[in-house]
Amino acid sequence: MAKRDYYEVLGCSKTADAKTLKSAYRKLAMDYHPDRNPDNPDAEGQFKELNEAYSILSDTGKRAQYDQMGHSAFGQGGAGGGGGFHDFNDIFSQIFGQQGGGFSEMFGGGGRGQQRGVRGADLRYELEITLEEAYGGKDLEIKVPISETCAGCEGDGAAPGAEVETCASCSGHGKVRTQQGFFTMERPCPRCGGQGEYVSDPCRKCDGVGQVRVETALDINIPAGVEDGTRIRLSGQGDAAPKNSGARGQRGDLYIFVAVAPHGLFERDGASLFCHAPVPMTCAALGGEVEIPTIDGGRTKIKIPAGSQTGKRMRLRAKGMSVLRSSARGDMYVELGVETPSQLNPRQREILEEFRREGGDETCSPAAAGFLEKARRFWDGLVD
Repeated sequence: MAKRDYYEVLGCSKTADAKTLKSAYRKLAMDYHPDRNPDNPDAEGQFKELNEAYSILSDTGKRAQYDQMGHSAFGQGGAGGGGGFHDFNDIFSQIFGQQGGGFSEMFGGGGRGQQRGVRGADLRYELEITLEEAYGGKDLEIKVPISETCAGCEGDGAAPGAEVETCASCSGHGKVRTQQGFFTMERPCPRCGGQGEYVSDPCRKCDGVGQVRVETALDINIPAGVEDGTRIRLSGQGDAAPKNSGARGQRGDLYIFVAVAPHGLFERDGASLFCHAPVPMTCAALGGEVEIPTIDGGRTKIKIPAGSQTGKRMRLRAKGMSVLRSSARGDMYVELGVETPSQLNPRQREILEEFRREGGDETCSPAAAGFLEKARRFWDGLVD
């Protein structure tokens, strides 16, 4: 059978704007949804046709192709060539503002959330490590309270000898429906918590939940080069699936968020390290050597050129952080800070006074002399 024109399916003209198309789709989606037409065997087909039409005409690029070439624009006369819709819930969920399984929750259909099965909760663990540990990596053991199936009731939540009864409020469905005007709303049964079963005598160990929290030791590896804020995922190490989740129930995941503690000597930027090194005035003036620590626990000597000033930066190649999943290392940058001597003894003061008398302040401090010259010109300009 030849496909109907998409505009005809939506009951709109070819000049209809996006708002008109959306309004028409919303109205027809309500009229033709299969859940509202249980006695009409053609309802699902009509609803799919409606979704297919809107999936094309609501997309500006696909609509232009359709206006030019008709159904042939998408190969085999369908929407599949352009991605199309994969489930008649898809567009309906988006157009009515529902997120991930919202259509199933609203109408009680077999939505995608049910198809995936029930998962246990994901867990978050905050882990702080030192900069040295981030540099070299580390194997360590952490202890995490994880929900496990209760051994006392084997997960069904009932005390020994007690029976698990079908919930009378929801007849075992786990959900109850309420009518609110035009819509039928569905929500978890308040009596059984959505389980579909009711335990009159709950297990003493788990209070009928079917799970207990157990502090579990886990061995983890922190790779060399890990950065602050890195998230490490351990699949299947989260909480167990809730009771009655069946064979499809899966454990959640454990997410480890790594925080690297501030360091007393180094600051980090990616794979680069920065270190501030105080240098005596005499060493900066005459030149010399300064010993600098490195992140791997070693030491290295750097040569200080004569006449070095505060703020001079020196680069030490491959002395920085490890690069994640690589044998490479970043660089370390040493910033000099020239230290003015204090608490001079009489002889030291005498030597410095002699240095001043010899014109050391003017001839050996060009930056200071330049500043004073600019200041004089500034003051002279104010006088004029």
